[in-house]
Amino acid sequence: MTVLIAGAGPVGMTLALELARHGIPSRMFERAFTTTRHPKMDITNGRSMELFRRLGLARKLRAAGVPDTHPLDVAWVTSMAGHELHRFKYAPPAELRARYHTINDGAQPLEPAMRVSQIVVEPILQAAVLAEPLIDARWSMAVEGARQSATGVWIDVRDRETDQVQRVEGAYLAGCDGGNSTVRNAMDIGLEGDTGVANRYMIHFKSDDRAMLQRFGVAWHYQSPAGTLIAQDDIDTWTLHARFPDVVDPDSVDPMDTLRAFLGADITAEILVANPWEPHLLLADAYQMGRVFLAGDAAHQYIPTGGYGMNSGIGDAVALGWMLAATLNGWGGPALLAAYAAERRPIGGINRGWSGRHTSVRIAIMEAYQAHPNAATDAGERASLAAAIAALGNLENEAWGVEFAYRYDASPLVAPILAVDPGVAPPDDPAAIPATAWPGMRAPSFILPDGRALFDLFDRSGFTLLCFNSALDTAVMEQTGAPVKRIDLVFDVARDVYGADLALIRPDGHLAWRGNAPSAWAVRVAAGAAAESSLPDA
Repeated sequence: MTVLIAGAGPVGMTLALELARHGIPSRMFERAFTTTRHPKMDITNGRSMELFRRLGLARKLRAAGVPDTHPLDVAWVTSMAGHELHRFKYAPPAELRARYHTINDGAQPLEPAMRVSQIVVEPILQAAVLAEPLIDARWSMAVEGARQSATGVWIDVRDRETDQVQRVEGAYLAGCDGGNSTVRNAMDIGLEGDTGVANRYMIHFKSDDRAMLQRFGVAWHYQSPAGTLIAQDDIDTWTLHARFPDVVDPDSVDPMDTLRAFLGADITAEILVANPWEPHLLLADAYQMGRVFLAGDAAHQYIPTGGYGMNSGIGDAVALGWMLAATLNGWGGPALLAAYAAERRPIGGINRGWSGRHTSVRIAIMEAYQAHPNAATDAGERASLAAAIAALGNLENEAWGVEFAYRYDASPLVAPILAVDPGVAPPDDPAAIPATAWPGMRAPSFILPDGRALFDLFDRSGFTLLCFNSALDTAVMEQTGAPVKRIDLVFDVARDVYGADLALIRPDGHLAWRGNAPSAWAVRVAAGAAAESSLPDA
């Protein structure tokens, strides 16, 4: 019954925790000796925070991240020693949370995004993993090979401290082992897309020179053609992603010279990490090969614009976790595991596309800088450049529809594949969460009149049948073979948004079906996940 997990980054650890919540044991192996020392991602988006809330981790993560009273502003400058051109202002998470609860119209997140570095996230997840008896997690253990049969999987794991190799067997294997995934390569799964789409140089450093680094006030990102400065904690920890200097030998790059060139001034700083890197736009040819699955960077690699890398991986982990758990707990059938790739690979492709489009906006902003070469000294040019930046916008940090409203249209576990929903599909608006429920989408969020969050009532081990009409007889849902928990709710605003008296919610919080009375289609959708069912054809 054990699931093997290669890689203990945020995706692998989230998968292990999701499995444990369903009572499924896992063995996880990570080649690194400890959690990451590289900053990597610097935002956990609102949808990921909703998923972490399911695991009971949202509060712990927020306590370790940037205080939720700090803004998420993004500003463009001539240089930090020069002028601020335009600032895209974003309210602090605490303010957003209060706003969401006040509006409460079904088109709001439950959780706002959080500024936090992966350096901070991983120890929180690691502590939760190590406290969970169902998870056997080992660091400094490198997965070096993977094979499978019709009945199981096995991997070869090398202890990097003793150099001893052991063979480990399990029921399924999840490759959460990054862009150079050993699991993906062992399964001979290819990648399609573009590699090396840019050359960047990362400088992670400490400095308390906030007079320079926050010269224009607190901001999450300060950006110019020379790079992006990320405030990791708004105190003394920062990351610069600079354009790679025009040199042949990467080892000849002086991080302090590169930092000074971006700032336009000298500061005192302690360099923690400095290295060149290349972003990619890649998607695995397959997310599943028999009993082996891919998630996170093993399955998709993006330019950081939009923050879709780790956040897409958290969605992968939760989706794969509940599907594997249902299968191993005895009620999930073959269609359930097949749904993982059918659902998550299209989302991987969509997010790759948006990452590329956001980058094209940044390129357009770079071209605007080039068209105003004297902006640093000419007030008229500065005003014109600022207007151009404002007009191009900052969708990469405003794409709520991309983050929250993605749909599993191709899933065998979603009603529109089986029957025509009585409603009209919401438009694909990247900047908005629609105030409607549509099968395949994340179920709309509400704060109930008694102050509870609707999301917190959903059953995380099976389906939830949300019922807005207590007189309805839903006993037929017991025929599905899948666990279904009925929740009766009297809340007219939510009923109007859900658009039906009944809504079938999956363990991952996505809507599987809606209707005004139990139907063969409703039962069939749930039964599509189940190993056995006595259903007639609908």
